[in-house]
Amino acid sequence: MNPEKLTLAQAIRGLLKKEYTPGELARACVKAVEDDNRRPDKLNAIIGLHPEKAESLAAGLREGAPLAGAPILVKDNMNVEGLPVACASKILEGYVSPYTGGAVSRLIQNGGLPFARANMDEFAMGSSTETSHYGIARNPVNRAYTPGGSSGGSAAAVAGGQAIAALGSDTGGSIRQPAACCGIVGLKPTYGRVSRHGLIAFGSSLDQIGPITNTVEDAAILLGAIAGYDPNDSTSVDAPVPDYRAALEASPKGKRIGLPAEYFSEGVEPVVRAAVERVVAFYRAQGCEMVPLSLPATKYAIGTYYVVATAEASANLARFDGVRYGRRSPGAKDLRELYFNSRSEGFGLEVKRRILLGTYVLSSGYYDAYYLQAMKVRRALKNDFDAAFAKVDLVLTPIMPEPVFKIGARSQDPIKMYLSDIFTVVANLVGVPAISVPCGKDADGLPIGFQLIGRSFDEAGVLAAAHAWDREQPR
Repeated sequence: MNPEKLTLAQAIRGLLKKEYTPGELARACVKAVEDDNRRPDKLNAIIGLHPEKAESLAAGLREGAPLAGAPILVKDNMNVEGLPVACASKILEGYVSPYTGGAVSRLIQNGGLPFARANMDEFAMGSSTETSHYGIARNPVNRAYTPGGSSGGSAAAVAGGQAIAALGSDTGGSIRQPAACCGIVGLKPTYGRVSRHGLIAFGSSLDQIGPITNTVEDAAILLGAIAGYDPNDSTSVDAPVPDYRAALEASPKGKRIGLPAEYFSEGVEPVVRAAVERVVAFYRAQGCEMVPLSLPATKYAIGTYYVVATAEASANLARFDGVRYGRRSPGAKDLRELYFNSRSEGFGLEVKRRILLGTYVLSSGYYDAYYLQAMKVRRALKNDFDAAFAKVDLVLTPIMPEPVFKIGARSQDPIKMYLSDIFTVVANLVGVPAISVPCGKDADGLPIGFQLIGRSFDEAGVLAAAHAWDREQPR
């Protein structure tokens, strides 16, 4: 079988009909990776192949498991017992996880088999998967272009036929932006919907695990397999998990969809605007009411995000010190030198930049001016969305203001790179669910995506509306 031709839904049907075994399907994915790795411009989407793990888990597969033994790619910041986990960083090179985290445990219980680890921006800090210690990842649509980030490896592998579906993590757009760049689907669930236990933290109040898939139907299937309360995660919410796949059949007719003026400003390139306006026309034709909105605090969102995210990164990454686990610099004369050398040698440039920024905004004399102010703006953003969702059911926006950019185009300009996330960070700051769905291509054939944002814990409504568009698109 050819994994490039399979959606997750199709793979599950084939497994249930015993057209192939879970092991055969995992090995087919591995072969696709190995074949591509022989190319000089390899995707480099997958940095660790572990089919033996999938096969050992397949031996204990329970009868009637929803995912039926489908191999699932896991981002390299999620702990899976017995497998390396490095966050694509030199500082964790050689570290092997002693346990399996909550979302991946639930995945396995529901018949999903981790078979490989996906490349990513180091510690999930980036928008292009160029900061990985294991080398850049490429976009399968055009290998001169970035696959987005930080879950660029997950998105590139799914879009490139090396994985049927994948788990990514989203701190400021890291599922949705690479999905848009690669022409597939990415869903960031509500904060608290999916366990963060076992996810190596970047921004603890922002991080969320979610599916990266070929279709909205596949996203619904995979979300259903990983969602749910986990007592090991203090931020996990004990709320019922709907049947997301069944919810896809709901018609969008009568839905009120908000169009915020701040997301359709002059900064949005015409090709992106035109693609998203086709989606607007589709929903209008489906009987949806398109409602103009204003979300005035949006203009402060990107600055707020990079204060909150870097502050949390500074605190979370303090544990990587060369003492307890991970890389230890040899030859240090004292503890201070050990810390300094281990962190200097182990972290890449972008991670160091964010640690420094975060330490600065949390430091004495600057906390009130930066971090405290950012938290007040975060509250204003939440108020904006609460007011919007009193009027509408969903909010529709572009994912990025411009099309996919080339590898290297922004690597020397961190501010321009950060602005790639200008339309995605708000969902993380506010904690609401958001999905990226392909909606067109630019003049060079690179994908363009649109975003649907929903009320907290209304993933079912977001998925149903997205599916109405997605099922009408050619594959």
